[in-house]
Amino acid sequence: MQRLRAALLGASACLCGSLLHTPLAATEGGASLFVPGLHGPGAGIIPPPGFYFENDFYSYSGRLSARKQTQFGGAILSNVEVEARINFATPTWVTPFEILGGNLAFAVSIPFGTPRVSAGAVIAAPRFGRAVGLSLRDATFNIGDPVVTSSLGWHAGNFHWLVGGAVSIPAGAYQDGQLSNVAFNRWIGDVYAAATWLDPKIGLDISTTVGFEINGTNQATDYRSGNAFHADLAITQYLSKEFSIGVLASHYHQVSGDGGAGASLGPYKGRVTAVGGTIGYNLDIAGTPVSTRLKIMREVSVENRPQGTSVLVSVAFPLGPAPSPKAAPEPKVVKH
Repeated sequence: MQRLRAALLGASACLCGSLLHTPLAATEGGASLFVPGLHGPGAGIIPPPGFYFENDFYSYSGRLSARKQTQFGGAILSNVEVEARINFATPTWVTPFEILGGNLAFAVSIPFGTPRVSAGAVIAAPRFGRAVGLSLRDATFNIGDPVVTSSLGWHAGNFHWLVGGAVSIPAGAYQDGQLSNVAFNRWIGDVYAAATWLDPKIGLDISTTVGFEINGTNQATDYRSGNAFHADLAITQYLSKEFSIGVLASHYHQVSGDGGAGASLGPYKGRVTAVGGTIGYNLDIAGTPVSTRLKIMREVSVENRPQGTSVLVSVAFPLGPAPSPKAAPEPKVVKH
């Protein structure tokens, strides 16, 4: 059971720090720090002090109705299709320091990959130098903005909770005048709270996260994205010490409109509700506990954004010997 415990806690710590980028809610280009289902099982758990690493591969496919217009990099488009294949590397440090009795942790996430954006019609493209009315495609490999995260977590029996904050720093390889960008080229802040109820007797994990995203202005396009509320819920059952399955639900709602001279479509508030499932498997490689997890989310209700399906594959493990957990209970799965 120690292997399961260490792997579970290691994955939880990295997931708390991994705030991914992908075409998502309204905002400029439909891009946001929040990803539906990111805060899944163990979202409220911070593991013991130590160093951890997580790698996430994210795939998204979505389409915006031909009757709806959207904006990418200064161009107004319709009949838009989005394909994103992005990888996120996230080292995490859970420090030995405590604040108000809580464990302090830091993480940095570096995204890179190739978003593919195609539009069946170009309504306006002042920054692209191309004719209006023609189709437009762009697919370029680039590096996104780094995201720095800090969190503080507590434990009390089966209950675990944390508060955290993340900042996306506009230091990536943003390409002005292009559709395909992993980088946002704007400051983004996100504050959130998460809680997990992990019952060690039956192997049941119930986790929820709520947060608020604050967006800045892309100086290259003079587009100020609106702020948004987001929430996640995950219910997971461990069927054995290695294997778990669960259900996921997620909601993102923009509460303030887009603005700035570059926001040609007006406030353009967006929202998305997604549901899905997850499968987790824990294993041991050369004495190192490794946690793997697959998440699939389908967007079932959307407004002012593409609608599609996302797949997230995560692998997390401690760097060096697995720390000895003190605060979190050992899941003792009841076999039926």
